[in-house]
Amino acid sequence: MELQYYGANCVRLTSKKASLVVDDNMVSFGKKSVTKDSDVELVSNTKIITSPQTGRLFITFPGEYEVSDVSVKGVAVRAHMDEEGKKKDAVLYKIVADDIRVAFAGHIFSDITDAELEQLGAVDVLVIPVGGNGYTTDGVDALKLIKKIEPKIVVPTHYEQKGFNYEVPQQPLDEALKGLGLEITETVPKLKLKASDIPQDLKLIVIEPTL
Repeated sequence: MELQYYGANCVRLTSKKASLVVDDNMVSFGKKSVTKDSDVELVSNTKIITSPQTGRLFITFPGEYEVSDVSVKGVAVRAHMDEEGKKKDAVLYKIVADDIRVAFAGHIFSDITDAELEQLGAVDVLVIPVGGNGYTTDGVDALKLIKKIEPKIVVPTHYEQKGFNYEVPQQPLDEALKGLGLEITETVPKLKLKASDIPQDLKLIVIEPTL
């Protein structure tokens, strides 16, 4: 399995049999969409994420899906900016491919419930925004989710990035990680994993954005 990061919350997961893109709203930042016709496209919050819908399959709702031996589960959760908490407008996705379980937090509220955690199940890799400033989870909120979900690898996203004009300015990565309280284990251009690579102890791995 390979994870490639483009910026914001946009990540491509490539397995032996499929390619999936999560939250491709690159057009919103003046960039080109990265989704290809052969990709499966997942959107975690339709109020925030806009997409040209170019993939072969477009998933925006909670539920369970199977694509080319890749399992996708979407769990309905409260969105980060939902102050009243009456609706579950966001989707927390878990993709299982090549025997590795990867969750994509997106813009979600940090206090997910026990019932939502049970639906999600075990996770090896958690991809989570850290930019904060009221727009998405910051380091402190991200740490709450990490403690609840208990992944073995954490990949931060949605932090300050050159060339991205966020609606709400995002914290630089080093500032965001102060609240997270974790040190970077390694920085890679792409994260390539086999099931046997999943560590026993928690690692924070930064994927360099593909510009």
